[in-house]
Amino acid sequence: MEQIVDLNRLGGIVPKTVTPQPRAGNNPWRTVETSSGLLNSIGLDNDGIEAFIQHHLPYLSELNSRLIVSIAAPDAESYASMASQLESAGGVDAIELNISCPNVSGGVDFGTNPEACQRVVSCVRNATDIPILAKLTPNVANIVAVAQGAKDGGADAVCLTNTLLGMAIDWRKRRPLLGNDMGGLSGPAIKPVSLRCVFQVSRAVDIPIIGIGGIASLEDVMQFLVAGATAIQIGTANYYDPTITMKILDELPAALAELDATSVSEIVGTVTSNKTQ
Repeated sequence: MEQIVDLNRLGGIVPKTVTPQPRAGNNPWRTVETSSGLLNSIGLDNDGIEAFIQHHLPYLSELNSRLIVSIAAPDAESYASMASQLESAGGVDAIELNISCPNVSGGVDFGTNPEACQRVVSCVRNATDIPILAKLTPNVANIVAVAQGAKDGGADAVCLTNTLLGMAIDWRKRRPLLGNDMGGLSGPAIKPVSLRCVFQVSRAVDIPIIGIGGIASLEDVMQFLVAGATAIQIGTANYYDPTITMKILDELPAALAELDATSVSEIVGTVTSNKTQ
């Protein structure tokens, strides 16, 4: 990406999720394109925390943009241990707790229960002074309660949202296309759901929100900001338009001017509900 994108213009970079030990990931197929998004079942394929710190952190920490390291673990203590390792290594601006991955066993356990969410965040909070972001799943009945659990545990912000659980089927072979049967749906298809989550949480939980889910244009960015997000992440859109982040940054000042604003903070959470009080 550094050949076509000025990484130093970005507010932050989130590398792929790292786990305590190396993971081979799921069997293929790992990705399936849908009519309005992308299904992925990567299975957190990575070389483990030690390899990340040794081989990737030195380069990433040299960039001017903030480095947000995403981590996942089987239990709260392992999350805390990884956070402690990252703090000792240095160069990490924030830690994103991936407690909402839908395509690994137990990947969403911490993100579907407010008490479990609070427990893992609290455990990490006690292990590090680095800012903590809790990435939550939309596959719950009450996203507000889980976000409140993250705040109560000491999270500095929540990321809304991870992917929706979905699948694709080859009806002729009568088999799922993904090697793990199901995977996470990202892209434009999930934007209305993620936008709803941001809107709901921003009105009920006093904590900054990073909006994620189907963001592929300046219009999408502005919708998430006025809904209540203080920042946004772009994932899937980078695959089919690697320069999308640069385009949005170029277009953002004009969009803010349309609302008579000079900074993003002036428009965050300014959407007005149509519901009567």
